[in-house]
Formats: sequence, structure tokens, C-alpha cells
Amino acid sequence: MKLSELVARSEVVALKTAGDAEPASMTMDSRRLTPGALFVCTPGMTRDAQSFLPDAASRGALAAIVYTSEGLERAVSLGLAAVQLPPEPTEFADRIWRLCDTFYDHPTRRMKVVGVTGTNGKTTTAWLIRDMLAALDVKAGYLGTLGFQTPWEARTLDNTTPFAVELYGMLAEARDRGLEALAIEISSHALATNRADGVEFDAAVFTNLTQDHLDFHETMEAYETAKWRLFSELPQRSSKKFVGALNVDDPTGSEWSRKGDFLTYGLFDPSEYDVDDWSPDMADAFEARELKGHAVEIALDRLSLELSASGQADAIGEAKIGGRYNVSNLLSASAGLLALDRSVGLFTGSQTKLDLIASLFSSVHPVPGRFEPIPNDLGLSVIVDYAHTPDAIEKLLTAVKELAIGQVVTVFGCGGDRDPGKRPKMAEAASRYSDLTVVTSDNPRTEDPAKIIDQILPGLIPGRAYLAIQDRPQAVTAAIAAAAPGAVVVICGKGHEDYQLIGRERIHMDDRELARNALRLSRPSP
Repeated sequence: MKLSELVARSEVVALKTAGDAEPASMTMDSRRLTPGALFVCTPGMTRDAQSFLPDAASRGALAAIVYTSEGLERAVSLGLAAVQLPPEPTEFADRIWRLCDTFYDHPTRRMKVVGVTGTNGKTTTAWLIRDMLAALDVKAGYLGTLGFQTPWEARTLDNTTPFAVELYGMLAEARDRGLEALAIEISSHALATNRADGVEFDAAVFTNLTQDHLDFHETMEAYETAKWRLFSELPQRSSKKFVGALNVDDPTGSEWSRKGDFLTYGLFDPSEYDVDDWSPDMADAFEARELKGHAVEIALDRLSLELSASGQADAIGEAKIGGRYNVSNLLSASAGLLALDRSVGLFTGSQTKLDLIASLFSSVHPVPGRFEPIPNDLGLSVIVDYAHTPDAIEKLLTAVKELAIGQVVTVFGCGGDRDPGKRPKMAEAASRYSDLTVVTSDNPRTEDPAKIIDQILPGLIPGRAYLAIQDRPQAVTAAIAAAAPGAVVVICGKGHEDYQLIGRERIHMDDRELARNALRLSRPSP
């Protein structure tokens, strides 16, 4: 369609327009532009995106979206049709998603979409939902921190939830290639900046809310407000029936559950309670969980989870993923499937819904960089995990401590140019559950890594053993060298990532490789 028609059909109010054209594609990267494209200049970047207009024109662009009068004039001088939108990033983003959704003919209307948000557990929950849908012979994909995974390819991404221009292009491509369902991580950044506002969700899952990203949101209230949009504002814009699943073990999820009709879920471990001594409030809180999960068995490499719900027989399934916090992730994925069934009628056949969901547990695969074991013949358990918040580290190490037969050695650091308030909190969590804590560097970016470590150390519990080694490879080597047979070495922060951000550079560094190298160095000489 022509640019003028695209603007009209999207119901977008433009500040100014100039000329007209019929673009064949959209992009915000002039280097990837193909002839006939609509080039989108996005405000708020480190460099004025409108400075790339000459490059876009030279590569065959027909039109451009700009955000200043000067940008409009430059586009016209280069022979491009142009639309000027407001320069304020949120207003610009609100118009861009509408344009993208219309240009690509509403791609999420023709696939089942489950969104997952929360501070921790997003990646694993979305990954497990994808695996479980695939086990139902649904052509399912995953989009998030681990990239864009479809039955035909795996693609890396720069952001957990891509910017709208990139996101809608991928969604349209997936729809056109026959993708039937998508589990997608929705970050708080994306929700706060309207990136995914036009995605039409059939269901969404909330995992939890703990401190993170305050460098961006500034307050926990703003952080929570961004997450809540997935369950409030976005469904109002959708043509679909929407069902939200809330973890009511989390205080925020419990509070949200009183704001509407949601599927609620939570864990129940009878070994932790004397049910006869429950107060009425405790009993009401437990009964309020529509879907309940109970861990039957937990090991480092597997777990069994029992599901129960009112009016259905209990069902037990076993998954080849380990650790107590993965019990929560598997339950969150189960709640996501149940919410999707309530929305679109996912399940058919004679099995009860709980039986069918539990039977899918055996089909899930370990998530790269999430509680990922590094095999070795030294008698050590070495785990690489993405945990990079106080709550994530506490949950991870609680799970490890519960299963460890020897000492626990933990390696962690804190990212630069990010919320400094969580640095001592991460240190406290790490040292509380570790026999030895090794503090190191983790994506220092433009900050001095030594100063970051100086802000971490005060949070360590006095008297607990620790090492401070700025060089990450040396820190991993020291941790494994200090571990006796039977110990568990936990390397936190990077998970699946294979790089370190130092200054403005991305340096190759993979914790899994560092661990394997350190294990080779620790092997006794023949």
C-alpha cells in the first residue's frame, strides 16, 4: 500500500507529510536496507538516526519516517517521500507500532501468542511453553533473550523484545512460513516504551517482581506499572479473547489478581506446613490458587511436579531439568498452557487437562545457560546460570544448597551502567548461601570494573570467605581450583551469553568455555 494509505489505515496522526510512495519493506537499519524500503529513523538513539538518510537513499529507499522538520527537509531533498512523527520517544513508539502492525497486516492475529513477563523466570518459562506446544505437534516458536527460535532457524537478537520495526517484520515472516504459536518474552523496557503494544496476545504469564532495571524505571512503582500493561492496556487493544495467568505466591501477582478475572497459580509444599494449624487467611490464600503445584522430587538434573486444580484429578510428570526454582518455572509454563486453552481451546481428546500438561513435561529441554551443567571427571558439579539479580541469585543458590553434598562456590559480578543499588544485595545473597564467594567483573561497560567490585564487597556477610578477582577467566579458574570433590561451583550472570561488554566493545567470553578451560587446568597431571 502507499505511504499515505498506510498512515490513514493505521489511524496515525502525522505532524507533516511530503510526497508519496509504495514501499515494499520496512527497516530501521540502513545497512540492511533493500531497494524499495521504508526507512524508519528512530529518536533517542546515541546518534541522530536521520543522519543515515543519505545512506538509505543511496541503497534504494523510497520513503522515510522522520521526527524533526530538518529530517523531513533532508528526506525530501534526497527524493524520498516522508512522514514526520513527534520526537518524544514514547509518542513516536506509539505511532510506529501502529504503522508496523498495519504494514504487515496484523501478523499475530493468525497465530497463538503467549507473552511472559516478570523479573525472573521469563526465559525459561517461555522456552518450556514452546517445547510443550511443539510436543502437541504445534509449529511453535520462541522469541526472547535466547533469540528467535523457530522450527526452521535460530536467530540472535540485540534485545529481549526487539523494537517494533524488527519485531513485526519477524512476526510477519513467521506467520507467512506457517508458525502456529509463539511464546514471547516481554521485557519491562518494551512495555514502558510501547514496543509490543500491537501484539495480540491470547494469554500471558506473570512470574514475579523483584528489584531490577531501576537504572531505567527509577522506581519499583514505575517498574510494576510497566509490567501491568501486559495484563491491562494491551488486551484492550486486541481483537482476541485474553486470559492472564498470575503467580499469586508473589505479592504483586496476588495484588493484581484482585483487579480482574485471572487464572491464578502457586506452589504448595505440604512438608513446609502443618495444615491443621493454618489460619483462615492461609487457607483462603491456598484455595485461591486455581492451579497448584507440588514438587515431588528435585535433583540437579531432573524434577517431578504434581499439578492439582479444583474438579480435576491430580497429575504428576517428570522433566529433565533440575533445581527448586525450575519447579516454579515449570508451574508457570503449565499455567501458560492452561490459560491458552481457556482462551483458544488448545486441548482436545480424552485426557484431562492436567494429565495432558503433565505428560508434556518429559518433552522439555534444558534451557541454554539456565542451570546448565558442565560435565567433568573431577567429581565437581559445575553450573552456569544467567542469574543477575538479588532474587535470582538467592533462588538459584537456595536450589543448589538444597542439593549439594559438599561446599558451594559462587562466582558473580554486577553489570556496569546499570542499577548500582542491587550490587550489595547480590553480594549478600551470594555470600549467605556460599562457602566461598568469588567476586569478579560482569559486563562493566563504561564503568571502572574495580569500582563496581568496591560497591559489591560491602554487601558480603562479614566473616564469610571470599575472593575478589577482577579478571573473569582468572576468577572462574580460581573458583574451580578451590573446589574439593563433591563441591558445586556456580558461575552466575552470563548464562548463554558468549561475550563481555567492556567499554564500547563486545569481547568474546563464554562462561561455559571458561569453566571447561579451568577444569582442564585442574585435572591432575598423568
